[in-house]
Amino acid sequence: MPNDLSAVSTPPAVETFDKPEYFINRELSHLKFNMRVLQQALDRGHPLLERLKFLLIFSSNLDEYFEIRVAGLFSRIDLEQDAAGLDGNTPEELLTAISEVCHPLVEQQYQILNELLIPEMEKENIRFIRRGEWTDPQKLWVEKFFKTDIIPVSSPIGLDPAHPFPLLVNKSLNFIVSLEGKDAFGRETGLAIVPAPRSLDRVIRIPDELCEGGDNFVFLSSMIHAHVDKLFPGMTVKGCYQFRITRNADLDVDMDGVADLALALKGELASRRFGRAVRLEVAGDCPRPLVDILLRQTGLDEAHLYQVNGPVNLKRLMRVPSLVNRPDLLYPSFTPGTPRALRDRKNFFNAIAKKDFLLMHPFESFNPVVDLLRQAAVDPDVLAIKQTLYRTGDNSPIVAALLDAARNGKEVTAVVELRARFDEEENLALAAKLQAAGVVVVYGVVGYKTHCKMVLIVRREGAKLRRYAHLGTGNYHAGTARMYTDYSLLTADRDLCADVHKVFQQLTGMGKIERVKCVLNAPFTLKAGLIELIDQEVAATQQGKAGRIIMKANGLTEPDIIRALYRASQAGVQIDLIIRGMCCLRPGVPGVSDNIRVKSIIGRFLEHTRAYYFANASPAIYCGSADLMERNLNRRVEVCFPLHAETLSDRVLSDLEAYLADASQSWVLGSDGEYLPNTGTELEMGVQSQLLQTLKN
Repeated sequence: MPNDLSAVSTPPAVETFDKPEYFINRELSHLKFNMRVLQQALDRGHPLLERLKFLLIFSSNLDEYFEIRVAGLFSRIDLEQDAAGLDGNTPEELLTAISEVCHPLVEQQYQILNELLIPEMEKENIRFIRRGEWTDPQKLWVEKFFKTDIIPVSSPIGLDPAHPFPLLVNKSLNFIVSLEGKDAFGRETGLAIVPAPRSLDRVIRIPDELCEGGDNFVFLSSMIHAHVDKLFPGMTVKGCYQFRITRNADLDVDMDGVADLALALKGELASRRFGRAVRLEVAGDCPRPLVDILLRQTGLDEAHLYQVNGPVNLKRLMRVPSLVNRPDLLYPSFTPGTPRALRDRKNFFNAIAKKDFLLMHPFESFNPVVDLLRQAAVDPDVLAIKQTLYRTGDNSPIVAALLDAARNGKEVTAVVELRARFDEEENLALAAKLQAAGVVVVYGVVGYKTHCKMVLIVRREGAKLRRYAHLGTGNYHAGTARMYTDYSLLTADRDLCADVHKVFQQLTGMGKIERVKCVLNAPFTLKAGLIELIDQEVAATQQGKAGRIIMKANGLTEPDIIRALYRASQAGVQIDLIIRGMCCLRPGVPGVSDNIRVKSIIGRFLEHTRAYYFANASPAIYCGSADLMERNLNRRVEVCFPLHAETLSDRVLSDLEAYLADASQSWVLGSDGEYLPNTGTELEMGVQSQLLQTLKN
């Protein structure tokens, strides 16, 4: 009997989740995060000067967004890389959408500053005195300051055939000045550019004796406006208007044929200040003919023009909170806790040898990490120290400890990531400083940023060598450890330390992939490992168990991870995602992501911990340096480490549950891609996850 093919059932097609409606655009999601930051400036639950900081953080974030994200879209268009992304948007469509979102956002930003924050600061006797409000003594002081401090460092540029429009530094404050009359050479061009001296502060305190109490400031731009005519003697100034050009600031180092990465990077750093223009900010009262001149000179069109009602460089206001002694207008200070076993220890190694310690910064002190390295630097039994360095900050105690260790004869190796964005110049100087002290400095692997946070210490104990390690989710930067939430694991676990040793071997040497036992490391096993853990929850659900996933990260954009989460949702796995910034996954899509919820936490501290919980895995908790993004999982060296100790795993799960219960500082992502403030129960509204951490520690 012949085969009856019509009777053979055709298996259902497997959903590949490639439809554009399953993905939220990354660039637009990034903007939504900045929106949530801006909203904090409206939240009267934050102290007044902290609200000002949120406004300025929004401004700084938007600067970087244009320098990197928008600049990247311009580059794709220039290179004719116009293919649509997974969400279906082409670069041209995205630039249009970004313009439509950003213009109202910038307008709102200046409304908040001018109509809310400045009036509220005035009520607290913190004033920004406008030109029309200067008293006669203040006018005399401003005029003297202009003559003694501004004129000597100013370089006005008259525009004529011999002096074409200058190439202005990225984000620098400048003025376009319209003039009438002839200069000493008989020139009558009518236009000049005045770059504001970069050596001067943009906000300057007026001497107290010239004011009637309080803290009083004047903008440098106001001083230049008031006396710009003194830069053009014998000519009449018809108008003076501030503007700022934002440029492509992403470094483009061609790795092909690079013999010396440090040398190649040095060559690119200078170009960052003069990249392609991507945004033009101009004073709102600037006449249209002058605006058109600036647009022509920058090669931009109307969509990338922002006319603003206030200073064009708001980030420079970030100094104001430190210039006034008003702790009542800032968050109350608190002292980070330290586990009892790590307090006043003469020998950290003995404590860590007995058990692992997990610290959560800034609620717990970063000092044990620093002190461990300091102790290792002078301990005669310590033979070697290896460390990755991504960002460290000025006068870093971590770097000081490594320098001491090298001078004390230890074998010290530092893997310095030169291409840590906007810290490249500092890291080049750091590498030179370490090398001068005898530290072996390597730059990781060309083409893969070294983003993992690891320290490995080798110590002789009796007849054997023992390893100790620190693994973290954040940078070795004492400053950010006070502002970012991050986990630090201090461990002597043999398997974990052996894995850390193998990762360092991959970074500093050459050879085939060494199999690691515990950690998941990018670009080799991390993405596949996370997908396998997600699929394990699917299998558990199919066996009648309760599948449960909680993932906390700064961003979720990696398509394969998103597809795995969609499959898990379809299988009935309950999934909670705590994603601070960009999220390309679309929750709540019927039949696809019904079981996925996405929350974003914005509060006093920048949420930076990356933690992943899988209910049916053992171990159930992983922490790491990597976000769920293409760059982290595919093009970086990252380490995601398990928590073997049940007490530590339970602690992180408790932290994650506190974030999920937080409805006071959280936003919920809808299936339409919009974020709404969480409107939880009255009990939930009382939960503030960051405050709970402060109280616990």
